[in-house]
Amino acid sequence: MVTINAYAAQKPNSELELFSYNLDELGTQEVEIDVIACGICHSDLSMLNNDWGMTEYPFVPGHEIVGTVAAIGKEVPHLNIGQKVGLGWFSKSCMHCDYCMSGDHNHCKTREQTIVGRHGGFANKVRAHWSWTIPLPNSLDLLSAGPLFCGGITVFNPIIQSNVKPTDKVGVLGIGGLGHMALQFLNKWGCEVTAFSSSPNKADEARQFGAHHVVNSRNDDELKAIAGTLDFILVTVNVPLNWDLYLAALKPKGKFHIVGVIPEPIPVLATSLLFDQKSITATPLGSPKTTADMLEFCARHGIKPAIETYKMSQVNEAMAHLESGKARYRIVLENDFEN
Repeated sequence: MVTINAYAAQKPNSELELFSYNLDELGTQEVEIDVIACGICHSDLSMLNNDWGMTEYPFVPGHEIVGTVAAIGKEVPHLNIGQKVGLGWFSKSCMHCDYCMSGDHNHCKTREQTIVGRHGGFANKVRAHWSWTIPLPNSLDLLSAGPLFCGGITVFNPIIQSNVKPTDKVGVLGIGGLGHMALQFLNKWGCEVTAFSSSPNKADEARQFGAHHVVNSRNDDELKAIAGTLDFILVTVNVPLNWDLYLAALKPKGKFHIVGVIPEPIPVLATSLLFDQKSITATPLGSPKTTADMLEFCARHGIKPAIETYKMSQVNEAMAHLESGKARYRIVLENDFEN
């Protein structure tokens, strides 16, 4: 039996408190990870407050985990004690359904989610199935690697799934925790990148992250000026949109791709898509293989999220900073539990 030390909420909208729980003997296909750091994602906040109606308490958040392998089950095929690894939103899949066998493990109907019905990475240790325990390239900075396992893969996966080409002209809507990583990926992919932001003070930062052009998303004239110019628009925001103007910005066969949880129905006439063969698409996170490819791409091109760090013992201060909307651009907790 192993005792895990963590920070947990006992009810919705409450602060996180010290919490310990016990785990039985390690499963034959499980990996135990000594947590070095864990990013904070807005999904942690949503789960903490039970916004999605599926949180079980006590609740330990954390699904952007990096650490070292502490123990492995006897059927784990490829990991070694002490190896640097990461773990994201998913922690297990069945490994035998059509989706898993096709490389789409993230669509497995019995997939396990790291902070749904189990405890996450705001802790000194966490466990997962070996398939979702992803080795880290040696050149990646450990502290900044955590957010890649949720925010990073969320915006990298669409590049793969949508067959974005290096010659494409693309747009990123929302320059925040997701968008600032998308700019880096698409720039290094070879694309001509336009950033859409409602914050004029983010224009210089957007260019530093890789944008070639910046458009004020609240200025209809600026949106009309780029009509018919983009092959692909990646939407990372969760706010209502001027759908007609954004769809008009696409070229024929252009794709409007959503990864943000927009809180309204999509009011689009079929004719706005039909005649120019445009499409509205979406993707959730990504598979272990795509995650590993993303990490290698980051290592090759020096891509990393902009982070602010807190000690894990400062978790409530860090969560309040996230909720205030002032994070630039991802928050990472450094484990300071005493072993």
